[in-house]
Amino acid sequence: MRLIATYSIAAVAGYLASLIHIPLPWMLGPLFVCGTLTLLGVPLQAGPHLREIGQVIVGLAIGMRFTPHLLLVSLELLPAMLAATLYIIAATFLGALLMRPLARIDPTTAFFATAAGGMADMAVVAAARGGDTNAVSIVHALRVTTVVSVVPFMVFAFGEQGTVTAVDPATSHDVMLLLLALAVAYLGAQLLRPTVIPNPWLLGSLLPSAALGASGLLNVAVPGLLIVAAQIMIGVWLSMRFRRDLFMRLPRVAAAGLLVALLLILAAAIGAEVLSFATGLPLTTSFLALAPAAITEMVLTAKAMHADAELVTAFHIVRIAVIASTILVVFRVYRLVLRSHYESGV
Repeated sequence: MRLIATYSIAAVAGYLASLIHIPLPWMLGPLFVCGTLTLLGVPLQAGPHLREIGQVIVGLAIGMRFTPHLLLVSLELLPAMLAATLYIIAATFLGALLMRPLARIDPTTAFFATAAGGMADMAVVAAARGGDTNAVSIVHALRVTTVVSVVPFMVFAFGEQGTVTAVDPATSHDVMLLLLALAVAYLGAQLLRPTVIPNPWLLGSLLPSAALGASGLLNVAVPGLLIVAAQIMIGVWLSMRFRRDLFMRLPRVAAAGLLVALLLILAAAIGAEVLSFATGLPLTTSFLALAPAAITEMVLTAKAMHADAELVTAFHIVRIAVIASTILVVFRVYRLVLRSHYESGV
């Protein structure tokens, strides 16, 4: 009954948000309403595995839009993607230096709380190095929620609508082919789960879908109703990150995390201007490509704006790959900068 009540509230919130034209209404409506109710102590509950299924749906929808031409464009933009990733790493590095005195937490916790990686992954790595997992979790939850809440409004208010069509006329609407594509996407996500790659449910479903779509072996249209359902699933899961006990115990950390999240969004907006000028990409696409974390939500925003969601995905994939493989190297540099706090441990 609690599950039914939670998703009923979420669906109504999404519908009302769509009536007043909120960006990404079916995700932000449930996020705002269910998050507020959770903070007030209302016992809501997210369904097991539903967020992951929502990510598989989004991964399939984006993967089916990849073409050989888009892959070539992505390769041409690889230097820009690497430069953008280094910019995000530098921004989060400075964010960690700012977070430590603001939140009055140890430097290890500050570093992994602001790193642009997955919340679960950063919490695990921080715990192994003596960090506070609760503080890491709340800062990541706030950053993701802030990015998801603020960036779509900024894009819809100041960005320009793209010209990418929602559905390719050549795509199939056959239900059986859709079920087959969903099965392939889900299997790809399951195969990626045991790896160290963050966000396996999105990337694991996107990669085989992109391979099928680009090769022409399978090209199906994902119905809008499924995308709506995916947004509700993801919005409810995000709202559950608003754990009242954490906010009550760590108010200073939460306040500092919110400020750093807003500064990272500002840094992404400034970097987007440079990226757009250097590459000729639309400013909207550049901003969504640089937004810190929240790849699923940024891709959904790009789709809603008819922007290059596939290029946004490519930028985020490169960022995830680089950060996942270099996070401990960057942490070592961070320790050297703050060597007086780590003493001989450096």
